Amino acid sequence: MSSKFRTTEISNPEFESNNLRFITVKTPNLQGRGDICVYVPKVEDVQDLPVIILMHGVYGSAWIWAHKAGVHFTADKMINSKEISPFIIAMPSDGLWGDGSAYLAHNQKNFEQWIVDDVRHAILENIETSSQTSKFFISGLSMGGYGALHLGAKYSNIFSGISGHSSITHIDQMPLFVEEPQHLYPNINLEEVSVFKSILNNRNNLSPLRFDCGKNDLLIEHNRALHKSLETNNIPHIYEEFEGAHEWEYWQVHIKDTLLFFNSLL
Repeated sequence: MSSKFRTTEISNPEFESNNLRFITVKTPNLQGRGDICVYVPKVEDVQDLPVIILMHGVYGSAWIWAHKAGVHFTADKMINSKEISPFIIAMPSDGLWGDGSAYLAHNQKNFEQWIVDDVRHAILENIETSSQTSKFFISGLSMGGYGALHLGAKYSNIFSGISGHSSITHIDQMPLFVEEPQHLYPNINLEEVSVFKSILNNRNNLSPLRFDCGKNDLLIEHNRALHKSLETNNIPHIYEEFEGAHEWEYWQVHIKDTLLFFNSLL
């Protein structure tokens, strides 16, 4: 099979640990290289494993879900205890623009297609337990939650389930976190990048959807407003609130809810 990418580098199994693998590919969508940290469960005689694309928030990169939340250890424990079936978890960088790219196309780079197209192909080309029949799911936290909800709705033909944690729900909330002013995200239709509008526009093909937020999170009212708008428009979804704030302690715990949700959709 010919590669989609001009160059691909993948970590040597001799030096990998804790079932984590690293991939770097060069793509026109980023006008350069992009990194993906991949959790590949140790399972024998298994093919077509489902894949979760798990996205980070502002300031982060491909390593952060593993090394600030230990998501690979959480997945391992849940797989070994039979709580969930084995999943591959692909954790890409967002393209590393500014404090955060918002996973949108801007500044001559297509961060959206990096996630939707390149990351999928990088997994299918390099992870032997995945295949063209593998189901793909999408999730993330904060800016990554925004990307998951927005892109998951827009590309429900690709993603079989959608989950967000402590999610930004509109691009106009990015200045709560980043130093780049909004005019540096050019050519973005502000209505098109509302999570609610994305879901509403794709309601007839929407994949199963859940999201949650901590009660002390600075984004809680935005998440409550999204939930209320979805309820008003009779759009099926699961919304949950838990104790906690916009912090890694919260995401380390509640990524389990995403894993259980996606497992229920298999």
